[in-house]
Amino acid sequence: MALPMKERRTCERFQLSLPARLEMDSSEKTEIFELHTRDVSAAGALLLGAPSQFPTGTRCQLELIVASERIKELTGVQGLIKIEGTVVRSTPEGVAVCFDGECEILGLKGS
Repeated sequence: MALPMKERRTCERFQLSLPARLEMDSSEKTEIFELHTRDVSAAGALLLGAPSQFPTGTRCQLELIVASERIKELTGVQGLIKIEGTVVRSTPEGVAVCFDGECEILGLKGS
Protein backbone atom coordinates (compact mmCIF):
# COMPACT_ATOMS: atom_id res chain seq x y z
CA MET A 1 0.00 0.00 0.00
CA ALA A 2 1.45 3.35 -1.05
CA LEU A 3 1.66 6.11 1.51
CA PRO A 4 0.17 9.49 0.58
CA MET A 5 2.67 12.15 -0.41
CA LYS A 6 3.29 14.85 2.17
CA GLU A 7 2.11 18.28 1.02
CA ARG A 8 5.19 20.54 0.81
CA ARG A 9 3.45 23.76 -0.17
CA THR A 10 3.36 26.41 2.52
CA CYS A 11 0.98 28.82 0.74
CA GLU A 12 -2.66 28.20 -0.08
CA ARG A 13 -3.21 27.59 -3.80
CA PHE A 14 -6.25 29.03 -5.62
CA GLN A 15 -7.77 27.64 -8.83
CA LEU A 16 -7.71 30.83 -10.92
CA SER A 17 -7.63 31.19 -14.67
CA LEU A 18 -6.02 34.60 -15.22
CA PRO A 19 -4.53 36.03 -18.41
CA ALA A 20 -0.75 35.96 -18.07
CA ARG A 21 2.17 37.39 -20.03
CA LEU A 22 5.42 35.48 -19.49
CA GLU A 23 8.69 37.09 -20.57
CA MET A 24 11.72 34.79 -20.78
CA ASP A 25 15.22 36.19 -21.23
CA SER A 26 17.79 33.93 -22.85
CA SER A 27 21.30 34.75 -23.99
CA GLU A 28 20.05 35.02 -27.56
CA LYS A 29 16.78 36.95 -27.22
CA THR A 30 13.73 37.85 -25.16
CA GLU A 31 10.64 35.74 -25.78
CA ILE A 32 7.10 36.70 -24.75
CA PHE A 33 4.29 34.18 -24.31
CA GLU A 34 0.58 34.89 -23.80
CA LEU A 35 -0.64 32.18 -21.41
CA HIS A 36 -3.18 31.71 -18.61
CA THR A 37 -2.89 30.42 -15.07
CA ARG A 38 -4.44 27.22 -13.78
CA ASP A 39 -3.67 27.98 -10.17
CA VAL A 40 -1.92 30.72 -8.23
CA SER A 41 -0.51 31.12 -4.72
CA ALA A 42 1.54 33.80 -2.98
CA ALA A 43 4.63 31.70 -3.81
CA GLY A 44 4.04 30.86 -7.48
CA ALA A 45 1.76 29.88 -10.34
CA LEU A 46 1.13 27.10 -12.84
CA LEU A 47 0.76 28.47 -16.38
CA LEU A 48 -0.93 26.65 -19.27
CA GLY A 49 -0.63 27.16 -23.01
CA ALA A 50 3.14 27.35 -23.42
CA PRO A 51 4.20 26.23 -26.91
CA SER A 52 7.34 24.56 -25.55
CA GLN A 53 9.02 23.47 -22.34
CA PHE A 54 11.51 25.68 -20.51
CA PRO A 55 14.69 24.68 -18.69
CA THR A 56 14.42 24.52 -14.89
CA GLY A 57 16.10 27.57 -13.36
CA THR A 58 15.20 29.93 -16.23
CA ARG A 59 14.54 33.47 -14.94
CA CYS A 60 11.33 35.16 -16.08
CA GLN A 61 9.03 38.11 -15.58
CA LEU A 62 5.29 37.52 -15.23
CA GLU A 63 2.32 39.84 -15.58
CA LEU A 64 -1.10 38.71 -14.34
CA ILE A 65 -4.31 40.62 -15.03
CA VAL A 66 -6.69 40.37 -12.10
CA ALA A 67 -10.22 41.16 -13.23
CA SER A 68 -12.09 41.63 -9.96
CA GLU A 69 -15.21 43.65 -9.36
CA ARG A 70 -14.00 44.27 -5.78
CA ILE A 71 -10.62 45.63 -6.96
CA LYS A 72 -12.42 47.73 -9.56
CA GLU A 73 -14.83 49.00 -6.89
CA LEU A 74 -11.96 50.00 -4.59
CA THR A 75 -9.58 51.45 -7.19
CA GLY A 76 -11.73 52.21 -10.24
CA VAL A 77 -9.53 49.96 -12.42
CA GLN A 78 -8.54 46.32 -12.80
CA GLY A 79 -5.25 45.16 -11.29
CA LEU A 80 -2.01 44.19 -12.99
CA ILE A 81 0.49 42.18 -10.96
CA LYS A 82 4.11 42.23 -12.15
CA ILE A 83 6.51 39.78 -10.54
CA GLU A 84 9.80 38.05 -11.29
CA GLY A 85 10.43 34.38 -10.76
CA THR A 86 12.17 31.18 -11.72
CA VAL A 87 10.93 28.15 -13.66
CA VAL A 88 10.83 25.23 -11.21
CA ARG A 89 9.07 22.69 -13.44
CA SER A 90 8.12 22.50 -17.11
CA THR A 91 6.02 19.70 -18.62
CA PRO A 92 3.80 19.38 -21.69
CA GLU A 93 0.93 20.30 -19.34
CA GLY A 94 2.37 23.62 -18.20
CA VAL A 95 5.16 25.63 -16.63
CA ALA A 96 5.46 26.20 -12.87
CA VAL A 97 7.03 29.49 -11.76
CA CYS A 98 8.23 30.22 -8.23
CA PHE A 99 7.93 33.93 -7.41
CA ASP A 100 10.82 35.92 -5.95
CA GLY A 101 8.46 37.40 -3.37
CA GLU A 102 8.42 41.06 -4.33
CA CYS A 103 5.58 42.03 -6.65
CA GLU A 104 4.29 45.27 -8.09
CA ILE A 105 0.52 45.83 -8.30
CA LEU A 106 -0.57 48.45 -10.80
CA GLY A 107 -3.93 49.74 -12.00
CA LEU A 108 -5.05 49.17 -15.57
CA LYS A 109 -6.81 52.23 -16.94
CA GLY A 110 -9.79 51.82 -19.20
CA SER A 111 -10.79 48.47 -17.70
